[in-house]
Formats: sequence, structure tokens, C-alpha cells
Amino acid sequence: MKTEQQAAPTGPAFNSIREVEAHLKARMEKAISDFQHEMASIRTGRASLGILDHIRVDYYGTPTPLNQLANLHVPEPSLITIQPWDVSQIGPIEKAIRVSDLGLNPANDGKIIRLPIPPLTEERRKELVKRLHAAAEHHRVSVRNIRREGNEATKKLLKDKKITEDEDKRAHDEIQKVTDGYMEKIDQASKVKEKEILEIK
Repeated sequence: MKTEQQAAPTGPAFNSIREVEAHLKARMEKAISDFQHEMASIRTGRASLGILDHIRVDYYGTPTPLNQLANLHVPEPSLITIQPWDVSQIGPIEKAIRVSDLGLNPANDGKIIRLPIPPLTEERRKELVKRLHAAAEHHRVSVRNIRREGNEATKKLLKDKKITEDEDKRAHDEIQKVTDGYMEKIDQASKVKEKEILEIK
């Protein structure tokens, strides 16, 4: 049996700057894709299936993603249709949408749920932009933390005499350049999404 006294892992051990940079880029890439996923769940004035990504339906006691229980379509810019594969799930699906933070009102004809996407009010747009900015800042902090860990890993290579001081300095410059690139991606994606939220159809 393992004892509770074991030391906590200190993160991956690197043997070269290249390894540090590859690890750093992979983690920053993940931060960007997490941000894009989170942005997809923030609704704009037009129908998008991404807003339903975080909906979980109580399927016989198991919280199940909506897209695993139904066909989802956007037949027009202000409507989503949800066709459950098992019509007995219409009630639980409607309930999951009503209790979510989407503020939408589903209606069904016994076979298909229609989800009208009403135009956003000015107040709701401001709330959504605020939520977007908070998500962007959260992911910027993630990227900065990854940069810090990359710099520390590089310093450790220097301390362990695996690289020279010049290589250490070059690595720090490169890490900063990579970080700036990912920060720019977050800023750009955030600007595009904000424009979509504020756009009045």
C-alpha cells in the first residue's frame, strides 16, 4: 500500500530546450482550444449548436451530453431544432435547457423540440461580453503560468549545466515570443466573438 508521505511530483524533467518548448507549445495550444470551446457556449444573436455543448440531460440517472441523445440542427438563423432519438427524453431535454444559464424557452410537438433564439437585449449583450472577457483573462493567466513554468524549466537546465547561459537567454526570448503569439490568438478570438455578441441582426 502506498504511504501518504510520498513527495509530490515536480513536473516533467527536460533534457533540452527543444523539449521545454515543445511541451510549452502543446500546453498553450490546449489553453487556446479550451478558450475556443468556452467561447462556443456563449450565445450570440444567431443560432449556434455550440451554445448547447455544456447542456447535460438526466438520461436514466446519468448526466449525458445533449448531442448524444438527439439530432441537432439550425434550420434558420434564429432557430435550433432538437430531435431526440428516444421521444421519451423530450421532457428531460426540455428541463435541462430550461434550468441552464441560456435563458431560452424550448417548445415541442411531441417529436421535435424547437428552440427559438430571441434577439439579445442590450443588457444581456453586456453580461455576455463580461463573461467573454472573464474567460479570456482566465486563459491569459493560464498562458502566463505556462510561460513561467517554461522559464523555470530552462533555468533548471542551466543549473544542471545542460545548457549555457547564452542558450538560457535565447530560450527565455523564444519563450516570450511564443507566449506573445498565443496571447495575440486569445485577443483576436475574443475580439471576433465580442463583435458577434454585439452585432444586431
